[in-house]
Amino acid sequence: MKPFLALAAVLSLAACTTPTVYAPATGPKASGFSEYRLENDRWRVTYRGGSGAPAMQVADLALLRAGELAIQTGYDWFRVTDRFDEMRGGGGGGPRTSLSVGGGSSNYGWGRSSGVGLGIGTSFDLSGGPQISRTIEVVMGKGPKPASVDVYDARAVVREIQAPRV
Repeated sequence: MKPFLALAAVLSLAACTTPTVYAPATGPKASGFSEYRLENDRWRVTYRGGSGAPAMQVADLALLRAGELAIQTGYDWFRVTDRFDEMRGGGGGGPRTSLSVGGGSSNYGWGRSSGVGLGIGTSFDLSGGPQISRTIEVVMGKGPKPASVDVYDARAVVREIQAPRV
């Protein structure tokens, strides 16, 4: 029984180490970034973290992608006009156990019999936690950055946010 528990613990920890890397998403539910240009200066940027990625890391990586897009398209700053967070899955709850009891009786021929059964079940959730995504809609601008809490200097964001690279 001890080797089984040790193996289960190792597998549980391994499942929690799903890496979150900063790269383009390879599909609609894959981790990574994607963007959609709405107008010349308006974009919708999404970053979907790996299973179990911290929400703040996911939010930072969405900002990082917006900063990169602003620089690539010739802008100096961007304003976040809308944001949306989504969480898929759940899991990460660790091992679960269940206990069940059943019984029955029979009256057949000359005798009577009865029995009781006991069942114990164990399951391990190896998903590593929920997958969080953040979508931000941004408007980009040139020149001095307006004074507002929702406006970011694109170069400062790219310089300050450290992305886990492939």
